[in-house]
Amino acid sequence: MKTPFFYLLILFCNLSQTLQAQSPKLDSIQSKLDSIYLKRQLLNKNNMTVLGAWAGINLIQSSISAASTKGSTQAFFKMNVYWNVANAAIAGIGFIQAKKALARTITPLQNWQQQQKTEQFLLFNTGLDAAYITTGMYLREHGLRVNNLQTQGYGSSIILQGSFLLVLDIIQYFEHRHNGKRLSNIALATTNNGFGLVWPL
Repeated sequence: MKTPFFYLLILFCNLSQTLQAQSPKLDSIQSKLDSIYLKRQLLNKNNMTVLGAWAGINLIQSSISAASTKGSTQAFFKMNVYWNVANAAIAGIGFIQAKKALARTITPLQNWQQQQKTEQFLLFNTGLDAAYITTGMYLREHGLRVNNLQTQGYGSSIILQGSFLLVLDIIQYFEHRHNGKRLSNIALATTNNGFGLVWPL
């Protein structure tokens, strides 16, 4: 008479064979997941480098120009300096975070969640950028109406800075979107050998 232990042993053996058969496929999927994660962090690192370079150029050039100009032009360069102090801080923090993230590993679920958050964050930022540009246009127009040179200069600067950020965020979004599309090829489904991750070819 076959005991329950016998059936458990058969089940265990079948499960082991299934896992062994799926192991190469799962390893391949994990490798692809890791490459998507690493590409995301490299994109973040590179884009923060671009933002940092823009901030550095603005800080140096605008600081020099603000000291040798007057009126709306001086206000323009001053706002460039103020704005890019913040840009430099954001770029520095973002660069460090991306560099640290390159040394980490995350689960498939965390990978997918991080991808969604990144895309949503960039879409939100593009909306903010458009708001910056609109605010800058209002300030410049208002400055012209009331003959306020400082407001005119500040408005022009915000238009420039907002436009740069808008272009950068749009480029970042499409870069991350292209990278993240590879995640959509992964599905949790029933296979011939059991239940697991599938990467359709």
